[in-house]
Amino acid sequence: MDEILVKGGRPLHGEVSVSGAKNAALPMIAATILTGGRFVLRNVPDLKDIETICQLLAGLGASAKFEDNTAVIDTTGLFQHEAPYDLVRKMRASVLVLGPLLARMGRARVSLPGGCAIGARPINMHLEGLEKLGASIKLEHGYVEAKAKKLQGGEIFFDIPTVTGTENIMMAATLAKGTTVIRNAAKEPEIIALAEMLNRMGADIRDAGSTVITIHGVEGLSPVEAHIIGDRIEAGTFMVAAALTKGKIRLTGADPAHIKPVIHKLRECGAFVDADDEGITVQGADVIQSVDVKTLPYPGFPTDMQAQFMVLMSVANGLSVISESIFENRFIHVSELLRMGADITISGNHAMVKGVSRLSGAPVMATDLRASASLVLAGLVAENTTRISRIYHLDRGYEAIEKKFAAMGAIIKRVSAG
Repeated sequence: MDEILVKGGRPLHGEVSVSGAKNAALPMIAATILTGGRFVLRNVPDLKDIETICQLLAGLGASAKFEDNTAVIDTTGLFQHEAPYDLVRKMRASVLVLGPLLARMGRARVSLPGGCAIGARPINMHLEGLEKLGASIKLEHGYVEAKAKKLQGGEIFFDIPTVTGTENIMMAATLAKGTTVIRNAAKEPEIIALAEMLNRMGADIRDAGSTVITIHGVEGLSPVEAHIIGDRIEAGTFMVAAALTKGKIRLTGADPAHIKPVIHKLRECGAFVDADDEGITVQGADVIQSVDVKTLPYPGFPTDMQAQFMVLMSVANGLSVISESIFENRFIHVSELLRMGADITISGNHAMVKGVSRLSGAPVMATDLRASASLVLAGLVAENTTRISRIYHLDRGYEAIEKKFAAMGAIIKRVSAG
């Protein structure tokens, strides 16, 4: 099993290209299930989760090939309606095949999902939404079994915005008879990207990116080519790294409009951030000022940036309060940061972070995807060497992150734990 070694103390300098967004690529790959034909998706990140969903499609009878950040998917021969536990357990986003399978095949059998251990993320809203579209749902032996001769349009209200729930219902509703309205829909850029792809396939989806999405069902869809948007969380991670190490980097491939809250908070803590159509430049300040952060659904501060920003606040001047309002178990990286000398106190869904003058390298263990990234960031500013184990979490969401950091001057390498 691989580990990452980071020797801290070097400011980052240079340019980095942001990879395609995993959270956009996964639902767009799942959308290919909706119709037979050959799809070409470009700017797809080379990640474990992409490999997993391609394996899942192959198990359903589709052909899925991935090379040079391009996925070529042929769903002509898709015949299977079951997504097995061995694949779904590896990645929570596998539940995204539920809606498309049901819409195309009239039935779906999908294992209850796995993924990061960051708290309960039930799929009940997905299932209730599909029932509103006329599906019969059963849960037995760890599987969701859904059936519907023909989905019918309906009105769906989510108690809280759910990204994958919005995407699942949106995909299923494209082939439903009549009109579907999703209220309190999630508004993430990845949802807009999926809707744009579906509309190019022949769907009729309106107002994606707002709280109310309307889908008029159509008789059929056609395959298309599509380009994956840049990963706003990877971009945010590199931006925090520049501020943290007091370096200066230029990012390309990310849309500044997608990460406005991160840009705002970085400027608030003293960093220089310049964003234009060509890229984003971030330069760290000599003194990092403490700021409070509260995670919120998009367009608020993303929960996927909370752990990385906590590292920045751990070496800031003063006391900051970080409040997590999305997931109830997303402070599990704190114990590892404490091992590195951070001063953090947890009270419910609030973390009080008192800035310290320095962090110290230590052996630490990644617990989830974004926690992995936070430990890499901590290692970039810690004295001596930090050894990060269980980095398979990191490989689920960051493409060649150690190579990108090394190209900007970090002393970082991947090693075999032997």
